Amino acid sequence: MLAPTDHELQTLATELGTELLQRRMKLASAESCTGGWLSKVVTEVAGCSDWFDCSFVAYSYEAKESSLGVPRETLEQFGAVSQEVVLAMVRGALSRSRANLACSITGIAGPSGAVAGKPIGTVWVAWGRGHHPPVATRFLFEGDRDAIRRATVKAALIGLREQLQQH
Repeated sequence: MLAPTDHELQTLATELGTELLQRRMKLASAESCTGGWLSKVVTEVAGCSDWFDCSFVAYSYEAKESSLGVPRETLEQFGAVSQEVVLAMVRGALSRSRANLACSITGIAGPSGAVAGKPIGTVWVAWGRGHHPPVATRFLFEGDRDAIRRATVKAALIGLREQLQQH
């Protein structure tokens, strides 16, 4: 599978923005392994200030804990790349912003960082909307660091659109 192009990502972000604007909703993101790439793609859309509230780039345990309220015990018990942490991150993004739709991302983009049961390319993405229970999906992407991060941003954007269409 080829990594998505900038044009592909931009098209997805523009479509997401149109839907958010129509629904008068705001988006927030909480990113770790993508380092703000989702936010970069979103903020390249003209007029995004009408539907994009904020982004949290929380790479370290300390940042996840202080910026997003991820409990230290959760980080220590499950590790940063886990369903439990990505769900806590999306809850934190919703509670610490004016957004009613959020996405969080954590993973191992490589080229190092793999641990037992979590190879390079392991990524968790979570989506939350208002008071609905958040959902998370584990992905295993292939390629180099850039390809893994690009694929993650694409999955995040697709999942955000799916969240809008479900409710």
